[in-house]
Amino acid sequence: MSYDKNARGARRSRKKVCAFCVDKVDNIDYKDIARLRKFTSDRAKILPRRVTGTCAYHQRELTTAIKRARHVALLPYSSD
Repeated sequence: MSYDKNARGARRSRKKVCAFCVDKVDNIDYKDIARLRKFTSDRAKILPRRVTGTCAYHQRELTTAIKRARHVALLPYSSD
């Protein structure tokens, strides 16, 4: 499991790490649709840092890349 139980039975979640820092990605390309889709919800909304585990620097770059991909019609603005 991804969590441990302490003495009271409450969950302690595992610390999320930035996928871009682990892969040593220099810049996030807006044309990499497969990677960008992992960071959007089924409603085509950008997922927050607390859900994805990305660092602040890469979250800002990710947001910009998703918005650029939406602008050139590679990603939808909303779900169908």
